[in-house]
Amino acid sequence: MSNTGYRRRLGDRKEGRRLRTLPALNLFEPYIMIQRNDACNQFAGSIEITETDRWLRAKRQEGCKGMGMLHLFIAAYIRVISQLPGLNRFVAGQKIYARNEILVNMMVKRGITTESEETCAKVVFEPTDTIYDVYRKMNEAVEEIRSSDDSGTEKVAGVLMKIPGIFLKFAVWILKVMDYFDLIPMSLLRASPFHGSMIVTDLGSLGIPPIYHHLYNFGNLPVFLAFGAKRRVVELDRHGQPVEHKYVDYKIVCDERIVDGAYYAAAFKYMKYYLKNPSELERAPEKVVEDIY
Repeated sequence: MSNTGYRRRLGDRKEGRRLRTLPALNLFEPYIMIQRNDACNQFAGSIEITETDRWLRAKRQEGCKGMGMLHLFIAAYIRVISQLPGLNRFVAGQKIYARNEILVNMMVKRGITTESEETCAKVVFEPTDTIYDVYRKMNEAVEEIRSSDDSGTEKVAGVLMKIPGIFLKFAVWILKVMDYFDLIPMSLLRASPFHGSMIVTDLGSLGIPPIYHHLYNFGNLPVFLAFGAKRRVVELDRHGQPVEHKYVDYKIVCDERIVDGAYYAAAFKYMKYYLKNPSELERAPEKVVEDIY
């Protein structure tokens, strides 16, 4: 996210600016909860998507081929960040930073078979992006991966795996030290599946419910979002008549060091609102809120 007029200061990182005005307790937490998995909170939600599904079908008929819940989840999350930018923070070197951009990671299969290789797509978004911007950028990223032999992630992994095992552990330790002190080149950060605003996985495409996926201690990803397959539920309407509704379940694992529980609760409430009202995502937000300094 752009910080108009901001000049990088000592202590900032390539990926973000250090937050210096947070309450002392918040700044102290990364020294107590050192590893990301020490600071994981889990959140489970369910959303009724009957009308949302109709909206998606209409968009596909209008020409947005393949637009689905994955696009909506990402677009809704971006819109929340535009109003609650604390969601786009990260912890590195036991300090808290506001990320410079919205960077979403997602796993992509190179083909449509179960044997197809899987790799990581990293897509940069703007806080003003609409659902149509998200749809276009995601499609471009997937097409680029499927039309190339190797992604940046695979190339880096391939180089590392040429190192003998006894030395590979040392090489990984060196990478962790470099990450702690912000010495990893931006080209490697761009290829890393462990650095970004969040990682999302569409388990609905596999026909299974969502899981709580752990965060990675290496890197700086603060949020892992997984959502499952659509399910149908027969419920009684206000007149006592049975009506079929569609639901999608989702689960989120998040780093509690970047914001507190009340902040996350507000963010996920807004995300659910946009998922139920996708037409709101067809236009850019009226304003974008910048994070504190």
